[in-house]
Amino acid sequence: MNLYRDTAVVLRTYKLGEADRIVVLMTQGRGKVRAVAKGVRKTRSKFGARLEPTSHVAMQLYQGRELDIVTQAESIDHFRSIRDDLDRIAKASAMLEAVDQLSQEGEPNPQLYQMLLGALRSLAAQDSPLVVPAFFLKALALEGYRPVVEHCASCGSEGPLVAFDLGEGGLLCQGCRRGQAVSAEAVALLEQVLGGQLGAALATAPSAATHEIHHLATRALEHHLERRLRSITLLDRA
Repeated sequence: MNLYRDTAVVLRTYKLGEADRIVVLMTQGRGKVRAVAKGVRKTRSKFGARLEPTSHVAMQLYQGRELDIVTQAESIDHFRSIRDDLDRIAKASAMLEAVDQLSQEGEPNPQLYQMLLGALRSLAAQDSPLVVPAFFLKALALEGYRPVVEHCASCGSEGPLVAFDLGEGGLLCQGCRRGQAVSAEAVALLEQVLGGQLGAALATAPSAATHEIHHLATRALEHHLERRLRSITLLDRA
C-alpha cells in the first residue's frame, strides 16, 4: 500500500457524496494535496473536527490515482483563538486562499508551508492588521516577484519614494511617479516588512498606513495571480 505520513494545514474542504469530504491540504513534504476524508460528515466521525480550515494536523494518507485518502489525522493545533474570532477567521481565510492559488498539486514547497504556519501562529497570538498584507508580500517575494521598496523601481533613485506601480514592480520617486500615491509612513512599513524587520512592523499600532499596505499587497498578489481573491470581500466586511 502507498501509505505516507506528513504534516499539513487544511486550506479548504467541500462535500463529496452523503458522508465524505474532500480536504485540500498544504503539506510540508508534498505541497498541495487533495484527499478524501471518508465518513467525516457523520456525527460519530473520529476526525471530522480535526480537518477544518486552519487546522494544523499530523496525517497518514493512502496515495490514490486522483485523490489521496485520509486514514489518520491527529491535531497539532486547532488555532482556537482564530476560529473563535470572526475578524481573525476572515484574515486566515485570505491567507489560506492565497496559498491554495499559489501552490501546485504534488509540487513540494516547504517554504510556503512554513510561511503559512508562521503567519497563522502570528495571527493567533496577535490580531495585527499587517499579518495578511505582510504574508502576501512575503509570498510574492518567495515566488520571485518581490516588490522593489528600497529605491525607485524605474530609475534607481533613493527617493523620496512617493508612488507604487504594479507595472514597474514597486515604489517610484517623484520624477517617475505613476500608479498609486503612497505616504512616507507606508513606505517605511513596506521597507520593514520586506527588509527583515517583520516583528517590528507587526508591533506597529494600526494607522492609515496599514490600510495602504493592505490595499497595495492585495493588488500586487491579485495582479500576480491574474484573479481576484474571493475571501478579500469577507475580510473587508470584518
